Amino acid sequence: MTIEKNGIYRGVVASLGSEGEGVVNLISEGARFTAFVPGCIPGEEVDFAALKVKGGVVYGKLINLVSPSPSRTEPVCPVYGRCGGCQLQHMEYSRQLEFKRDLVKNCLKKLGGIEANVNETEHGEMQYGYRNKLALPVGINERGENVVGVYAPRSHRIVPVTNCALQQEWCERLIVALLSFMNDEHIAGYDEKTRRGAVRHIVARKVGENLIITVVSARTIKLEKFAEKLDGLFPSYTLLLNVNAGEGNAILGKEWHICRGKGTFESEDCGIRFSAGANTFLQVNDGVRTILYEAVKREACSPKAAAIDLYSGGGMLTAMLAKGCRAAYGIEIVPEAVECANELAKKNGLSDRMHNLCGAVEDRIDEVLAATSGCERVIVCDPPRKGMERSVVREILKSGAKKVVLVSCNPATLARDLGLLCGSLVEDDGKIIKNPAYMPERMPDFYNIVSVTPFDMFPQTKHVETLVCLKRGRLK
Repeated sequence: MTIEKNGIYRGVVASLGSEGEGVVNLISEGARFTAFVPGCIPGEEVDFAALKVKGGVVYGKLINLVSPSPSRTEPVCPVYGRCGGCQLQHMEYSRQLEFKRDLVKNCLKKLGGIEANVNETEHGEMQYGYRNKLALPVGINERGENVVGVYAPRSHRIVPVTNCALQQEWCERLIVALLSFMNDEHIAGYDEKTRRGAVRHIVARKVGENLIITVVSARTIKLEKFAEKLDGLFPSYTLLLNVNAGEGNAILGKEWHICRGKGTFESEDCGIRFSAGANTFLQVNDGVRTILYEAVKREACSPKAAAIDLYSGGGMLTAMLAKGCRAAYGIEIVPEAVECANELAKKNGLSDRMHNLCGAVEDRIDEVLAATSGCERVIVCDPPRKGMERSVVREILKSGAKKVVLVSCNPATLARDLGLLCGSLVEDDGKIIKNPAYMPERMPDFYNIVSVTPFDMFPQTKHVETLVCLKRGRLK
């Protein structure tokens, strides 16, 4: 037997891959193959079709469950498997939490060269309907009809939806209203191939009891009629138009127009009053965000310390640090977010202790380190998925900070950054390699891991948020 494209094969799922897919090991004519099959659970015997064969790797599609796992559950979403948003709805929630813990542990070991104890995954009360934000593509189908939906896995083909199990109840009303408005006004969805049409995305975020709604269009369009539909659906909202005529994958462009309201709203969490706009970073799960930020606060805050908050977003975490430390400095590249952070400092009476800098972290960290010279420093870092710039890692190592608290949404880049901070990885001629001399108990110039805790910010998906606490030098 040889493994060929479109062939049907049977095997037992040995484990889960980093994308949440089942891993099936096969031997064919003396050769070993590893098949990655979405929708599986370890221990199941499955039949799968080989969609792609590349060397010893097979990418498959689940065809039949020969022996289903006791941990299998029925997905609640009618487009699960066709939509690329969720990967784990077929799995009992307790098993999802185990997967995420193992994912973090394995990434640290394989990619970072770090053996670490990983705590059980923290989670909130809501397994569905937890997202406070949506960002859905808008386009046209093969019949020329407007559609709103979610991209299919590894493609830009839109799977039409009118609702999403991960979103809150307002999602369906917003989608239906947008399609009704576009059809009434003869406004077409955007076609990426021909670059024709107008509306590219609908983006919305709930802040408290208010909605920030953004229509992303390839050209300027009038939204008065859309606002009239929204008036009857949502008691408190603001409506914006974002113009994005670019050809890349970025959702938002640089041109903004406020069509209704003032563009931002205020809310409160963790005892902090804050403002947020359409482009302000906030964690998408309010309940887990609160648990995570309280954990950061416990680890980082000290009355004697100066806190440095890297990639600080709208400043809510910076404000929490400012309340618990002698001062806090936030660095954020998005101007709107920094404006919100400055307003937040005023609203919370923290202007004398909370300092917000606009710019890339790698460009402004030296300035903050100079401003905190002679202080006991604690660094909090919540970077984007790509992780930290290497120059930022080097500055943290030189900072003398007694504590570093990392928050990451990507276990792979977390493992890389942690490896450099702990000394298990080193830079060699521009490349990052494992350090053959790494011994955690003998690395006084690096950091040691105190704790690693996953947080399930994104139930039903492969994604996980992780909190890592580090201390300088040897642990007692």
